[in-house]
Amino acid sequence: MTRAGYEEAFGELAGIVWSKAAEAALQFAEPIERHAPHVLDEVRGIAEGAGLTLGDVLAMNARTEVMWAATARRAETERALLARECTAMALLSTRTTSGMPLAAQTWDWLVHCFDSAVVLEVEQPGELPSFVTTVEAGLLTKVSLNSAGLAVLTNALVTSADRGAPGVPFHVMLRLLADCQTVTDALRLVQTLPRSSSANYMIVNGDGVAVNIETAPGDHTQVSWQLPEAGVLVHTNHFLNLPHGISEVSAYAMPDSIVRLGRATELLSCETLWDVDRLAKLLEDHADWPTGICCHPDPRDKDVMQWATVLAVVTSPAERRLWLASGNPCTSQFEEVLCGDLLERETSFGTARTEATGPPRVRA
Repeated sequence: MTRAGYEEAFGELAGIVWSKAAEAALQFAEPIERHAPHVLDEVRGIAEGAGLTLGDVLAMNARTEVMWAATARRAETERALLARECTAMALLSTRTTSGMPLAAQTWDWLVHCFDSAVVLEVEQPGELPSFVTTVEAGLLTKVSLNSAGLAVLTNALVTSADRGAPGVPFHVMLRLLADCQTVTDALRLVQTLPRSSSANYMIVNGDGVAVNIETAPGDHTQVSWQLPEAGVLVHTNHFLNLPHGISEVSAYAMPDSIVRLGRATELLSCETLWDVDRLAKLLEDHADWPTGICCHPDPRDKDVMQWATVLAVVTSPAERRLWLASGNPCTSQFEEVLCGDLLERETSFGTARTEATGPPRVRA
């Protein structure tokens, strides 16, 4: 299902046939092997289990690099529109009724993902934190919450520097961030690894520490960050602090990003304290329909270009709790993702449970 959906999307959004996309994605195997060999093992395992080639699964996990590189090239000569993406937000403990931080986001993407989105529970070996993630079948990780109390939210970004050069792909970065135990670990990881694409990572932990990290392809010189203001952190799909020497693509390719940022910031700026229910209600907001925070298909677009809010997530990192609305949150009820004791597993900062050995254990 995921592969078929992306075969069509690659052709329409990037003008690339699937065989070429799979071939182009193979160039990412070497940097993944060099910087995160265990993650490449996971990619190989997905390919074997699904009866796909390594190139197929790498193309899905490097879809950002392959598709957005084509978009950045097209942007030089034509107005290339992208699928609408995500609205991410965090509230520190001073802004919540529980006195504990909350984080939330919508994930807006192509409508074929309604049928391929899954929740994965990953129990890791040794002292690595276990985690739960909402993601498309066949991909490694998207939004995640781990047993160290670290939540990872994300937004796609695109710049003139997005050329698909070999490096660590966006979805591999998200997978590695699920291994982090502190916000400092996450900052170090994002700045240290050679990133292949632009992306935004919002990191929130149970202690009430939050940081937003904007990145363009390259090294630490192409990284900027934002801290909460008045206990609030919001990000959408354009740069707030564009790195020197590159041009913004996402702001004009996804102009709804500017509207969503303003709307979410306004709603969160009120003096009220927030709880899970109130934050979940915010994710239903339809201002600037159909491209608001709760995004719906635009009848003016072709079928393959239809996109919507595929899912919405609210999480309480301190409590290791996550609530999920599958589909548009205005029509889908938020339900808590119950993972047993998966997220209660102690990390190296406590008494580590070391029964888990060998490769990660994944339950879909």
